Amino acid sequence: MRSVYESLYEKYHQDLFQFIFYMVKNREQSEDLVQEVYIKVLKSYTQFKGDSSEKTWLFSIARHVTIDFFRKQTRKKKRLLEFFDWDKKGEQLVDNQPLPEEIAEKNEDIKLLYQYLEKLSVDQKSVIILRYIQSMSIQETADILGWSVSKVKTTQHRGLKLLQNLAAEQRGEGRRNEAR
Repeated sequence: MRSVYESLYEKYHQDLFQFIFYMVKNREQSEDLVQEVYIKVLKSYTQFKGDSSEKTWLFSIARHVTIDFFRKQTRKKKRLLEFFDWDKKGEQLVDNQPLPEEIAEKNEDIKLLYQYLEKLSVDQKSVIILRYIQSMSIQETADILGWSVSKVKTTQHRGLKLLQNLAAEQRGEGRRNEAR
């Protein structure tokens, strides 16, 4: 089992970390989630049937771990909002973690990409990251997400269209593209 784990780690760790990082935008949280993925892999590898590639299986687990993380965050925020009476408290909670924009400060294109990715739905963001940042095929992306190829293509098309519109707005071309 150890050699299987080491093999998966060597082949896919960097891509797996990047995928999760693009989703959660926090290095420490990404590292924690990657560990969680590997724990799930170790626990469930004996049930891996080989219906898909190991890479597809691994990224599918990573996507589910990330979605679970977002769900937990939503529940935590909801409980916090219920706990505090925000009208009476003049204080605001401040997140000291660097924003994706701060991390990518040196490269304006990456900075804009982070901003634009935040405006996509989780599904669109997943497809764009898997297809263009992780360089996965449409079939691999469909397998990871558990979707049909046509759903991946449609979601990719809509996500790219939204990214194009956001870029056009940034350049002041938004009104011209809306008329088309």
